[in-house]
Amino acid sequence: MPTHHSLVRDIYPETLGLLQRIYHYSRHHQVRQRAHCLILRHEGYSLSDLITIFDVSRKTLYNWLEAWDKRGFPGLYNRPGRGRKDTFTPEQKEQIRTWAQAHPKQLKQVLQKIDEQWGITVSIKTIKRVLKALRMSWHRFRRVPWGHPNPQEYKAKQAELEDLKRLDDQGDIDLYYLDQAGFCLIPCVPYGWQPVGETLGIPSRRSQSLNVLGIMNRNNDLKVYTSEQSINSDVVIHCIETFFPAVDKRTVIVMDQAPIHTSYAMQEKRQEWAERHLEIFELPSYSPELNLIEILWRFIKYEWLDVRAYQGWACLVKQVEEVLREFGDKYVINFV
Repeated sequence: MPTHHSLVRDIYPETLGLLQRIYHYSRHHQVRQRAHCLILRHEGYSLSDLITIFDVSRKTLYNWLEAWDKRGFPGLYNRPGRGRKDTFTPEQKEQIRTWAQAHPKQLKQVLQKIDEQWGITVSIKTIKRVLKALRMSWHRFRRVPWGHPNPQEYKAKQAELEDLKRLDDQGDIDLYYLDQAGFCLIPCVPYGWQPVGETLGIPSRRSQSLNVLGIMNRNNDLKVYTSEQSINSDVVIHCIETFFPAVDKRTVIVMDQAPIHTSYAMQEKRQEWAERHLEIFELPSYSPELNLIEILWRFIKYEWLDVRAYQGWACLVKQVEEVLREFGDKYVINFV
């Protein structure tokens, strides 16, 4: 195979212009890539430069340039029947999706089924490529509620909540979301980029919990109460009284059915608050996804807390309070 390749087919100004248009506007990635390669080769880039830029082998690069010399613009496109054949049929790929969903952490089980059912031997890397093409990805499992909400109640509450959002958007009401979260030195271990062969460690130890009660709207306005003591109904009542001493329009606070939200003391306060145009909207059981402040807790624990926060109790408290203080400015969530 030649070690040097000079373009035989001349690239005139009008040809260069067309190559640039193809590079910028073609809907085929490979075609854009090859057009770009020809432009750079015309500009004097060496084969070594191009191999590095496009991350391809010397043979692949030679084939691109040879196709241009022999066929011109049609050489930018694959010939019919060229290219690697799929290992699996569309039906087999769907079956692989089903097996992967049944064994989400055990792709070796999927390999075994492929071998048993179809007599095909492939690598785990191949299965990963198939799953990515099927729009599946490797990511963290989420904790979910143990039970399930009543379907009819869930649907009705979801519709009511959408109406409240619409009224909030129109400025007819103020809509808030209330919930509690705890932060301690037992970390929610995040994924992160790390050098190959090294694993970043996060110290884990028993510790007290920094408990946070938050009341938030969809504009990233957040009111918080933090304590190392447990949060009970009296604390919830005190926070609502403190944060909303008076309201100038109908104000609705969304919260779940945790015992501290449905206690006798809370029930007694609801009538008094309602007379002041301050309402409690109670979510159905087992439906945390309807409470937007749950998203805030998830962002703090999995995205915004630095691994250094877990070096000690003082570090954790400092970072949590910093995130809470700067939420809406440095830390923002776009609630659609």
